[in-house]
Amino acid sequence: MTPLSPQIPTGTRPPLADALVKLAQTPDDVSSIAEDLQKVAELAATRISKIDYAAVSPQSEDGPCTVAVSQDLAVAVQDAAVADLDAVAPPLEQDVSGHGGADASVTLAWPGFREAATSMGMRVVSMPLFTGSGATRATLDLCSRDAAAMAPLTAGICAAYDPNLPSPGEVDDLAPLDDGGQELVAGFAEALSVRATIQLAVELVATRSGSGPNDAYLELRLDAADKGISLLAAATAVITRSLAG
Repeated sequence: MTPLSPQIPTGTRPPLADALVKLAQTPDDVSSIAEDLQKVAELAATRISKIDYAAVSPQSEDGPCTVAVSQDLAVAVQDAAVADLDAVAPPLEQDVSGHGGADASVTLAWPGFREAATSMGMRVVSMPLFTGSGATRATLDLCSRDAAAMAPLTAGICAAYDPNLPSPGEVDDLAPLDDGGQELVAGFAEALSVRATIQLAVELVATRSGSGPNDAYLELRLDAADKGISLLAAATAVITRSLAG
């Protein structure tokens, strides 16, 4: 049986890891999910070095990509210092939001971003972003002109899926992940564990009630809401009761 999710206390997680873990246990119907996805893009763009852009690509019917760039790169684009991007990017004075501080970034809505990234010769590393039901809500695309910088991220994400695979620090010809990359991989690994815990609880509810997975998820969601607890806490309680017999 899948073990319970090994939760790290929220206050001790770095920001990017925390955003990924919180998203994984957020019920699908919560209205703030769009903002949560944007926050993931902003944190990835500012905390992972050598990443030029971090884009959240929703399901096709959900609109354009939300693309985050660091404040420094945004200024370069605004000044037309990056000619190829200036030719394909939407004007930064339109559809832009952002935040200041140490992790300053600018975020813009960018239709057709993936095609634009390819045309600019970007290397792209992608990973799914999922919410409480376990369904993929969007894809996080990390883009860079530096192919060597992408290799450790690819290895780290693969190792998050399969702990038997080597991490970047265990491969001689790969550079180690920077702090932001470590945040991403650690957060993704914990998010996968959260997802597995909730999915196991859904299976147990479905078996008990004779319902399908969608109805079982809804039952778990309503149970969490009625008790004023998180979806993950409700899932953990279901599994604990099952283990107790």
